[in-house]
This record gives sequence, C-alpha cells and structure tokens, in this order.
Amino acid sequence: ALTVTGRVAIDVGASTGGFTDCLLQQGAAKVYAVDVGYGQLAWSLRQDPRVVNLERTNIRHLRNDQLAEAPSLAVIDASFISLDKVLPVTLSLLGDGAEVVALIKPQFEVGRGQVGKGGVVRDPEQHATVVTRIEHLATELGCRVRGVVESPVLGPKGNREFLIYLQKAHQETKQEECQL
Repeated sequence: ALTVTGRVAIDVGASTGGFTDCLLQQGAAKVYAVDVGYGQLAWSLRQDPRVVNLERTNIRHLRNDQLAEAPSLAVIDASFISLDKVLPVTLSLLGDGAEVVALIKPQFEVGRGQVGKGGVVRDPEQHATVVTRIEHLATELGCRVRGVVESPVLGPKGNREFLIYLQKAHQETKQEECQL
C-alpha cells in the first residue's frame, strides 16, 4: 500500500489539481504541482500553503535546485507527451527509494499512425505493447515495477489507460547490481 502521510510529492501534469488534491487529502506535507499550462490549478489549491504551484513549467526543464527538497513520491498524469520523455526527468528529481504512480496513456505512446478515429487506441495488443515498453523503460531507469492496473476511469475520449506503480532503487542497490 502506498502511504502518503507526511511526504513531499510532485504532481507532473497537475492541470486543475485532481491528483494534488488527492495527495493533500491523504496527508501529503507538500506537493509541487508542475504543469506547462497556466491558470488551470484550482483556486483552493493555489491558496493552500502546502502546494508549490509550478505552472508554465515543462517537467523536462525542471532542475533539482528549483525544488527545496527531493520529493519521495511522484504522480504523473501528462498529456500529449510520452512517458519516455517524462519519466527519466521525474526520477532524477526524486530521492532514492521514492515511489511513482504514473498514468500510461496509450494514445500518447503509440505512433501517430496507430491512433484510431477520434484519437482512441482500441487494440488490446497495442495496450499490452505500450504497458510492456513502459515497464522495460522503468526497469532500465533503475526502478522496480510494483504493479500495473487498468484504470477504472476511461480517458475523456474513451481511451483505456493504465496505472503503473514504481519504486526508484536506492543508489547503493544500483551500484551493487552493476557490479554483479
């Protein structure tokens, strides 16, 4: 089970702040709400002292020195960009042993020619291929895949999406694995 109480988290693709709000309700001490957009974060969250609003911020350009501390938890709900580009940067901002819950959106992971009518990926084989690719990416980046589930909520256009739960390796663990 994922424990949020007392943790510092980063919400990548915060938008209106659904995941940020959820993290705060579960007891997060602080949430960095990162989004390329502007003016989307709910007013109540903008006013919450536990929220650091990093709007107009592309996660790919965010640096460790822009955060007061390394978050121990990340949630990712990014649109119009592949996790290939988002996950490595997000992991670089997190402390060792940090946990990540990311939404895998096949419509942003498959090639343009493989997205069906209305921007929906309907082929279960494509879903499986995308999930497997993201699992391999996470492993290559030094994470342990703790689980993958299909989201009970469909995307706005009816896309099937998946949640992946990862744990970033401790630095010593990574070094030991390299020596084996």
